Amino acid sequence: MKGHVMNLGYVEYLPLEQREPDRQYVNLLRDIMDGGRTIKPIQGGEARMVVGAQFHYPMSNGFPVDTLRDLSGNMFHGTIAEVTGFLNGAETLEELTSFGMPKVFWERWVTAEKCADFGLKPGHLGEASYGAIWTKFPTRDGGTFNQIDALQEGIRSRPHLRTWKIIPWYPPEIFGPSGTRRVVVAPCHGDIHVIADPLSKELIIHHSQRSGDLPVGAVLNIIQYAGFGMMLAKLMGYKFVELVQTFSDVHIYECQYTYVEELLSRAVRPFPMVTLESDAVRMQEYRTKDFSLLEYVSGEKMRIPTPT
Repeated sequence: MKGHVMNLGYVEYLPLEQREPDRQYVNLLRDIMDGGRTIKPIQGGEARMVVGAQFHYPMSNGFPVDTLRDLSGNMFHGTIAEVTGFLNGAETLEELTSFGMPKVFWERWVTAEKCADFGLKPGHLGEASYGAIWTKFPTRDGGTFNQIDALQEGIRSRPHLRTWKIIPWYPPEIFGPSGTRRVVVAPCHGDIHVIADPLSKELIIHHSQRSGDLPVGAVLNIIQYAGFGMMLAKLMGYKFVELVQTFSDVHIYECQYTYVEELLSRAVRPFPMVTLESDAVRMQEYRTKDFSLLEYVSGEKMRIPTPT
């Protein structure tokens, strides 16, 4: 309702007219273009990058969906679908598309040729990929550990602990001895620290990203981990109050420079609302259909290339 705070229990939004356009993303785009270090990435050409950048997104100011270009429809819902797939341990293209993720997100990375380089079957992201490591982390006794289950089971009874952290990184199969890599793309994101305050019943998600393609991948990852926070808060009966997004290596590829200059010429608009309607009792039960993107106003769609 216009003029009134929208309190959904798991998140609270200011009215649209009170939400301030957030310039953190556009400011980082400009900082990298103007003062970033020029590097030569393995994909060829050049890129500009900075090391160490951070965004703070108070959820009351809206759900952080980029407004410089239109990310509604398949982009928004496909991005949520990817993370719901990872929550359920998906590690193949077929599994991810079964959750509603567009095939185009991963198909060029899991060709027969690329998978063969790592001893994987065509279409397989790898045994050290996101879904596999989140839900089947290898243990010393030869078993596996499900980080997503452990988070949900433990945080309800001990939310005061500072140790609630999900990691996507399994070094032996990422940068171990030659021939041991078992992943087509080393995980760029998915390192999540959950901070719960049992006194205020508030939840903060700090998501750390090893590598971020700022014009393309990073904006989608921000959606994913804001969605992660919303899902967890709803299950816990907490209010999700802030997403903190930290980048280690954040960059813009040469093939993206002209697109970024176009983005920088566009207006920054207030963030939208996202609602979550579901009777899920576990995070694994959420699906993209449970999320609704509302009050979203953006610039025109833009297809920005990425090197392979």
